[in-house]
Amino acid sequence: METLIIDGGKGTLDLRTDGILYLRWQPRASLEEADIQSAMVLVNNVCHGQSRPLLVEMTEVETVSHAARAAFATPTAASRIALLGANPVDRVLAGFRSPNSHPCPTRFFTDKAEALDWLLSDAARAH
Repeated sequence: METLIIDGGKGTLDLRTDGILYLRWQPRASLEEADIQSAMVLVNNVCHGQSRPLLVEMTEVETVSHAARAAFATPTAASRIALLGANPVDRVLAGFRSPNSHPCPTRFFTDKAEALDWLLSDAARAH
């Protein structure tokens, strides 16, 4: 699959050969509700009704609006979501909702390999 650009150009989406969806937000992006909704539409279109683990790289995202935060609670084809950041600010932005408010299991990581291991361990059990 070629890299897809999220409407508005603030992010990209790839389907990795291991079956993980990889959503990368641009550093210094300010995410609004429309950005999140556009990303969710692409995730669902790529999945064609099949659940897949999702890695979301959000390193150095500037802001996430209140409406964008609420949009994250909408269920998608993601079976499990690993949020990847690099610093305490990224962790704060990722921790804007309680763990029970996510539509699927969601965790924050600062190590990409750990995030991928967590996503793949779930994928292996599900298939």
